[in-house]
Amino acid sequence: MLVYEYMFDIVAIIKTAGYFGIGGIIFAESGLMLGFFLPGDSLLFTAGVLASAGFLNIWLLVPLVFVCAVLGDNIGYFLGRKAGEKLFEREESFLFKRSHVDRARTFFEKHGVRSIIIARFVPVVRAFVPPVAGVGRMNYRTFLISDIIGGLLWACGLTILGYFLGQTVPDIDKYLLPIVAVIILVSVLPVIKMWFGSK
Repeated sequence: MLVYEYMFDIVAIIKTAGYFGIGGIIFAESGLMLGFFLPGDSLLFTAGVLASAGFLNIWLLVPLVFVCAVLGDNIGYFLGRKAGEKLFEREESFLFKRSHVDRARTFFEKHGVRSIIIARFVPVVRAFVPPVAGVGRMNYRTFLISDIIGGLLWACGLTILGYFLGQTVPDIDKYLLPIVAVIILVSVLPVIKMWFGSK
């Protein structure tokens, strides 16, 4: 029952908010560190499924989510670069600790492009990667290139995957959560390995 209620909520959000809502959520999750509760993966996949049913235009949807994802990440990066240090200097903070900044610097210096790309597929992590990269002074050109690649694979990839499966698999909406769960699981494992390998 909870699965169907969740599905209904995602579909209702898309149908109510339309392109503006989809773009806004992807932007906020990527650039405003709101990945704790925003359903980015499910939203993209479901939007693709709805596009396959003719509710949305896939040719408008794909570039929209890509631009919003990349733009959001860049806003997050520059916020971290300009003001992030002040947040991370608060050692008493549960999330923002100086040790996180030091680890982020080591992490990005060691893994570079792939750390940004793979983190795209991990909920919560993708919300903090851009500002942490900014705080860690990651080279902007490197960040931008890897972010564009990550945006293409994540925002465009999940949306197109939903569109393709929506056209080929009957009642694909019933399998949305298992598919997204598998995508997240496959993505989390290498990130965990990379994170602990950076210590």
